[in-house]
Amino acid sequence: MKSISSRDNGVYKELKQLAASAQARRKAGRSLLDGVHLAEAYLQQGGTPEQCVVAESALYHAEVAPLLAQCEAAGSLCICLPDALYQALSQVENGVGLLLVIATPQPQAPSVLATSAVLLDGLQDPGNLGSILRSAAAAGIRQVFCSAGTVGAWSPKVLRAGMGAHFLLQIFEGADLLSLSKASKIPVLATSSYAQETIYQIDLTQEVAWLFGHEGQGVADDLMEAAGIKVVIPHLGQMESLNVAAAAAVCFFEQARQRQGGR
Repeated sequence: MKSISSRDNGVYKELKQLAASAQARRKAGRSLLDGVHLAEAYLQQGGTPEQCVVAESALYHAEVAPLLAQCEAAGSLCICLPDALYQALSQVENGVGLLLVIATPQPQAPSVLATSAVLLDGLQDPGNLGSILRSAAAAGIRQVFCSAGTVGAWSPKVLRAGMGAHFLLQIFEGADLLSLSKASKIPVLATSSYAQETIYQIDLTQEVAWLFGHEGQGVADDLMEAAGIKVVIPHLGQMESLNVAAAAAVCFFEQARQRQGGR
């Protein structure tokens, strides 16, 4: 294990830049997994981090020690930092003190939609995106396509909200949602308060692509036009609409219910 105690160390400077700048992370093709839960979820899926960074106070922590040993066995560069230097990297308050640096996954995107997926048009809130990823993974959906205007899927806030869902999904960023929708081999569904059919009346036992949009503006007009099916989530109360993450969860789990024989 490599010990670093100086803020002027080159490796530490690189870590500090990655922690502070989304642009630096994109340029380097790297993401930071901050905290024991994300690290454990990544390693459980067979991931091999490039670097494993641990605070001195966490070296012998019961949760950290086995993860650190796993990273060492995999050949990752393991770095120990004084707590003060580690805290300058971490965004997790009162965390245990473990951070992994990984190569940001960049899976090859399919040319057409052929299996159940989620299309996200201009989502801006990291918490909403992370929640949608978590719900999609829990409902058995495996592909998520994010438009160029959607918040970065591998940002620290989205990663924390996703709670490990990232490592169960194929996430495609900068996707051309309009082309995907027009060429789709499966129905593309968008929620709309003007739709005549509810999600409970649509056959969701088949593969479908769910389309959700910006928290305030919704789905762009051309994308909404390209969606083959519009559905509404019926409301019993007086609220005008649901939060996009809540709406997505309702849709995903209605599909899961139907596919388990509940239709």
